[in-house]
Amino acid sequence: MEQNNSLDYTLEKFSELLLKTSDIIIDRYQNLDTAKAYSGLTPQKVELWFNEPVPENGLDANLLLDQVKEKVIDTATLNIGTNMYAYVMTGGTQVSVLSEMLVAAINQNVGKWHLAPVMSELEKRVVQWGSQFIGYDSSAGGVLVSGGSAANLTGLTVARNVMFEKYDIRKQGLFGLKPFTVYASDETHGCIDKSIELLGIGTDNYKKVNSLDDFTIDLHALENQIKQDIQDGKRPFCIIGNAGTVNTGAIDPLDKLAALAHKYDMWFHIDGAYGGLAASLKSLHDRFKGLDLADSVAIDFHKWLYQPFEAGCTLVKNWSDLNRTFYKRAAYLDSDSKTDNRFDFNEHHFQLSRSAKALKIWMSFKAYGASAIRSCIHKDIRLTKYLAETIEKSIDFELCNHPDLSVVCFRYIANDRSLSQSLIDELNKKIIPELEADGRVFITGTTLNNRPVVRACLINHRLQKENVDFLLKVIREIVVKIKNQLKVID
Repeated sequence: MEQNNSLDYTLEKFSELLLKTSDIIIDRYQNLDTAKAYSGLTPQKVELWFNEPVPENGLDANLLLDQVKEKVIDTATLNIGTNMYAYVMTGGTQVSVLSEMLVAAINQNVGKWHLAPVMSELEKRVVQWGSQFIGYDSSAGGVLVSGGSAANLTGLTVARNVMFEKYDIRKQGLFGLKPFTVYASDETHGCIDKSIELLGIGTDNYKKVNSLDDFTIDLHALENQIKQDIQDGKRPFCIIGNAGTVNTGAIDPLDKLAALAHKYDMWFHIDGAYGGLAASLKSLHDRFKGLDLADSVAIDFHKWLYQPFEAGCTLVKNWSDLNRTFYKRAAYLDSDSKTDNRFDFNEHHFQLSRSAKALKIWMSFKAYGASAIRSCIHKDIRLTKYLAETIEKSIDFELCNHPDLSVVCFRYIANDRSLSQSLIDELNKKIIPELEADGRVFITGTTLNNRPVVRACLINHRLQKENVDFLLKVIREIVVKIKNQLKVID
């Protein structure tokens, strides 16, 4: 008798495992306010846990889930908690947890329409919703990608291919063409450097323009650089504006950048991966003026739409530009799909195999509504201003930026200003690793004006005022510990 080689459990067993999995999830959601944000794990310890050859025989699924709970779930960095301030991390939504489980259950590939009919249409819908939510062109097109890095790379690929279509660079490449240049402020995210390298443009042709005291791009310096490059025989082709820089949340003057791009016949791309979704707030409409003029925009739903990773999006003014950039005929993909307006996403992006990212976004909009999401974004910004004001009123911290969005940078400076700048720098450098070792809050730092600062990013619908107060309380306790180590008296 032929052996059944299926990997499936019985439906009864599968149901039991699903219930156990849900218990694990609920347990992790207990006590989010008091649970440690960072577990203190080391690479060596984790490697020891999993250092084994490929198992030839399977483990009972209940025992396996016990191991996963102990070593994976319970030790995970608590991005979903209320003490996470590092990078640009959000807490996710419970509806999205449900959607991710459902997506995995049906295993859709949103590369061709007939492989995922509903998921394909949902992706079109959430692209349109995302565009409308931020006040971009209601007829704009787009595609869901992994995150801001991929969204910016996609937008810049479209920019390169459309702007230089007459040179047939898809066939001929860039060889023999005079250098073409890209412009952005020196506060722009590092993924742009990577994109410039991958696109064959070369970082020598990526002109990083100095930022002003408010960390926005210097428009006068930008235009001077463009004029100089034209004089030097180069071809300026793209300006990148920041709708929220990663360091401070600064928003470039997007309308003025759009005007410059138009003046010099250049593509205008906006990196709105961090801050773009805040354009949905009426109170910030003036700060985002000009966003609708961009040729392409990168946004991240896994930032200010509070989605779990991964959920980025590239929006383009003209949807056909994606097809002009990425379409490649292949016999094995041919079908009669055009006869009934089927939309194959593989013809509009590099990937063929694509996970179904749209369901969690669609379910979140449907479950909570755009109004509730905007309220949470507004709360994050309000709490950020509260943190900034608290720091500014304190005698032991110095505020290093005036936030438009949800990033606050600050430094410890001592109660009586008696410490030297070099010693203050040393103290501030030690704060981040000491906080990580402590584990109660998770926060990262950056460098502003050549000095180390603590950088808090507040993107979490679960955050409350008492959580922000707790952050400063813990930092002050850590500073006392560091000063004792350094034998500092102030």
